[in-house]
Amino acid sequence: MEQVIIVGTGCAGLTAAIYAARANLSPLVLEGSQPGGQLTTTTEVENFPGFPEGIDGSELIMRMHKQAERFGARFLYGSVEEFEHREGINCVKVDQQWLETKALIIASGASARWLGLPRERELIGHGLTSCATCDGAFYKNVPVCVVGGGDSACEEALFLTRFASEVYLIHRRDTLRASKIMADRALTHPKIKPLWNSGLEAYLADDEKKMRAVLLKDLTTGATRELEVKCVFVAIGHNANTGPFAGKLDIDSKGYLAPKHGTSMNVPGVFAAGDVADQVYRQAVTAAGLGCAAAISAERWLAEQ
Repeated sequence: MEQVIIVGTGCAGLTAAIYAARANLSPLVLEGSQPGGQLTTTTEVENFPGFPEGIDGSELIMRMHKQAERFGARFLYGSVEEFEHREGINCVKVDQQWLETKALIIASGASARWLGLPRERELIGHGLTSCATCDGAFYKNVPVCVVGGGDSACEEALFLTRFASEVYLIHRRDTLRASKIMADRALTHPKIKPLWNSGLEAYLADDEKKMRAVLLKDLTTGATRELEVKCVFVAIGHNANTGPFAGKLDIDSKGYLAPKHGTSMNVPGVFAAGDVADQVYRQAVTAAGLGCAAAISAERWLAEQ
């Protein structure tokens, strides 16, 4: 029987591990299919407090990992396949084996939706990203593009106008799906140029394996052309990693965990932290804060039992 099991090793999970370990709870931390979470796909993080020169995303995660281990956190590679709550005990199935814990902190994150084009994985962090807030400042005075037509795409495009020389908004239809106010803001901005009825056919890299341009297809005529951009921001949504918990825990209409209050879920002893329950901010620092809150809530809940 574990005191605390933490699912996920992104900023939320590792911060929860640090706090739980320092509280002498000896947490067991489950590293899933993408150890370190989305931050490991970011080459440089400039907006995490305490690193005035910036820090590589993978290095930041590695430091947090070592910090948690220093205080007694234990790590196990494996992904949660199922979840059950049995007579006051929270149980997770990992690699066909059931693990039991009093408190469970779910920090399994969210996965950005990608286009599924060739060379996608190798270009992530080298001119391909899903987070303008994270990476926009690296592309000052150069053309970039945003793929998508919803509120998120408009928000990303508007944010990028602070840095880029031009922001192409690429959408498969001839009208945006975004709310009217967001669409109006984007379409009236002088730096944003909508490209209607257009789809991305390919990413085109330079000799240094960084984004040089994209191949666009006119979905009306079928014609293709190159568009020179230094970065592609994909804004077609995220999927919260909640699969094993569906039907067992409260999940909102968009698929994110929905805590009742703070980080506490509808099942006793279960807490949610980070992007798996946050569809608004999705930043490393907010994930870390929620991981801290979940660990403190779990510690207090255990003390009451």
